[in-house]
Amino acid sequence: MLGTNGPTVPMLGIGTWAWGDQLYWGYGKDYDEAELRLAFKTAVEAGVNFFDTAEIYGFGESERMLGRFMQELKLQDTQQPVYIATKYFPLPWRFSSGAVADALTASLKRLQLATVDLYQVHWPFDFLMGQPNLMNALADEVQQGRIKAVGVSNYSAAQMQQAHDLLAQRGVPLAVNQMQYSLLARQVEQNGVLETAGRLGVTILAYSPLAQGLLTGKYTPETYAPPQGARRLDPRFSKDGLEKLAPKVALLKEIGDRYQRTPAQVALNWLIAQGNVIPIPGAKNAQQVEQNAGALGWTMTEDEREAIAQRWQ
Repeated sequence: MLGTNGPTVPMLGIGTWAWGDQLYWGYGKDYDEAELRLAFKTAVEAGVNFFDTAEIYGFGESERMLGRFMQELKLQDTQQPVYIATKYFPLPWRFSSGAVADALTASLKRLQLATVDLYQVHWPFDFLMGQPNLMNALADEVQQGRIKAVGVSNYSAAQMQQAHDLLAQRGVPLAVNQMQYSLLARQVEQNGVLETAGRLGVTILAYSPLAQGLLTGKYTPETYAPPQGARRLDPRFSKDGLEKLAPKVALLKEIGDRYQRTPAQVALNWLIAQGNVIPIPGAKNAQQVEQNAGALGWTMTEDEREAIAQRWQ
């Protein structure tokens, strides 16, 4: 469930930042709409039917694709539900509360929906609008029925508390704080975000839960090749970086072998086991969807989870 009384979604979602994004992910070169359509269909059939997008992903193309794919699903006369989360980006010129309504209208049009399950503030920037006006604008949309649940993204513990309190004045719960969280990015455990979210009943949506592939076991020192695309900018994908990670990934593989699971599935399962956390790994094809879905339906022992936590400190 998203928050204390939001929509009930699977314990794993799909992040769609790469869907239609040419600048960062190179959409149209290594993967195309046909592969993403099959990824969508595979995810829904596997019960991983929660998709996270944003108006800024592919400059709206991610939302447009999801809209098309959902319409195609309806034409197939399927009863499978699909849950959609999208995000509002508080850009500098969006300084009035009407900007939220306008942005939501545009997102709903691209998604071909009348209401969205979760609407999030992409970053804790408010510029001239201010958090009170921003949260009131979101509460207005909940009351008008265009948003089922409100979330934030990349909010600190204090910012999340403020958003929660402002929404509570309108009788609207804060459902979600979307944060980077993986075995390679555990800051939320130390900076109060995870603790505060648990106390407030706010679900953590964990983006980049596989650290852009570093936790999959796909990248090894033995098979090193210079990374392509955005990964070229990340020193962790260098040969030295992969050599440092190798012993840690080896533990994921060792535990995974006991359950016939991959390192990626172990890494995602570990996040789910933290409680109140829903990972949303990306997927650009059906194979990646199937890989992600393998994180569900099984449980590690407490000792195994603790061993991973200690190794990945």
